[in-house]
Amino acid sequence: MKSGRGAQVSWWVSAIITVGCLSAAMALSGGRSKAYTAYSLAVHKTSSIPAFARKYGLRCSACHTVWPELNAFGQKFKDNGYQLGNDRDSPIWQNNAYWPIAMRTTPQWRLESTTHQPVDATPGTAGPPFVEKTITQSGFDLSGVDFLLLGTLYKNITFGLVPTLDADGTTGLEAAFVRFDNLGSSPWANLKVGKFELDNLLSEKRFTWLSANGGFLYAYHYLPVGSTNNFGFGDNQIGAEFSGHSSNSYTRYSVSLLTTDDGTPGLPGGKSLDAMFAASRAFAMGSGLGPQRVGVFGYLGHRPTTMETVGGNPIPGTGSANKSFLRLGATAQLWVGNLELLPLFAHASDDAALGPGTDKPSWNSGLLEAHYVATPQLLFQARYELLRMSKQGDPAIPKTQGNADAFALGFRAYPFMFSRDGMAIHGEFAMTKTIGTVPLSGDGSGVDPVTPGTSVWSRSVMLGFDFAF
Repeated sequence: MKSGRGAQVSWWVSAIITVGCLSAAMALSGGRSKAYTAYSLAVHKTSSIPAFARKYGLRCSACHTVWPELNAFGQKFKDNGYQLGNDRDSPIWQNNAYWPIAMRTTPQWRLESTTHQPVDATPGTAGPPFVEKTITQSGFDLSGVDFLLLGTLYKNITFGLVPTLDADGTTGLEAAFVRFDNLGSSPWANLKVGKFELDNLLSEKRFTWLSANGGFLYAYHYLPVGSTNNFGFGDNQIGAEFSGHSSNSYTRYSVSLLTTDDGTPGLPGGKSLDAMFAASRAFAMGSGLGPQRVGVFGYLGHRPTTMETVGGNPIPGTGSANKSFLRLGATAQLWVGNLELLPLFAHASDDAALGPGTDKPSWNSGLLEAHYVATPQLLFQARYELLRMSKQGDPAIPKTQGNADAFALGFRAYPFMFSRDGMAIHGEFAMTKTIGTVPLSGDGSGVDPVTPGTSVWSRSVMLGFDFAF
């Protein structure tokens, strides 16, 4: 216990001293640097695109309450295929030097600390026995780099391409799609094909959270103990989406058919399809910075439980005996003056064949996120999320194993807003408590605690320069 207390004291002293030094350095520098939005750790985030501001001669604030979050005008611009309806929409009217690209990354200092992590009793000698320790890491780091290419190929033909470069040098393709807008000259008919974000009202790709423990939602990514499912609601998926909206985007809907591979190309799963539906309605009520919006969503997915084999090894793409899983939820965007409230409730269940036992696991999650827009260049934010198991897939698993609570506090300060680039000074503290499981952040040893009833606390402190140009 004494060594554990010492680790906690060391953790807080390191965090306070480093954050204080970085804050002083930023104050003395006067904030003179170029920058703006980011991806953090393993999760890429799509954000506002300075290329659009350059194309139309607008400031970022035209489309964003505080970027990367869209305001009502920004949502309408996105729904309309990144078009304003003037002669600048088509690429043929642009200067040959114009290239619809933005790049984003986040130099940062961060600290990660996770309790009750099993490690070998003697380093270098494989256990058992194991002992539990608090694992702490801290230092200066980099996120990956996103190359954001989005715009119009021709009138009412939109494209999106987001190659990524991770901090370790590996590359990826976060998004790649073509969208046919306003089919039949109607905003109610649009078709998108490729890899893209699901039509989430509470978008992880436009998150204002960047830390390891704050940059994701348990409601979107949690899977119960022993699950063989690989689905993440916040992950970009491959498929086709048919969507529509009113002229001001106050009413919106989308229907999608998606491959069963969680966004992995090459058809590694099988021949089945997933389906998603989302709808939302906004109302011009109150005196807030935007309309009041409520929305619902549902996702019916399938995953194979058997594969053809050769030499005992599975053959990719031959999945069969598909079993289903379900995700349902409701969310809202509510404004009270400069205060924005984002509640979400979700229910999830998987077929028993996708779990460790004979029962169908099910769970519920809820969250409340709050943004206070002090000025267009200063945002304070907080979030609390909880997840509770309703039923385990195996009766032998304790009912509370997998329960989670997540807390986050932060701020984003924007020293300047230009059409060519932007920067946010981003500070964040995030903390999660999971019962008997490793945190979804991936922090720590990556191994569940020794006993299933142990509470694992994982904490992140982050201070970074979040920029795009």
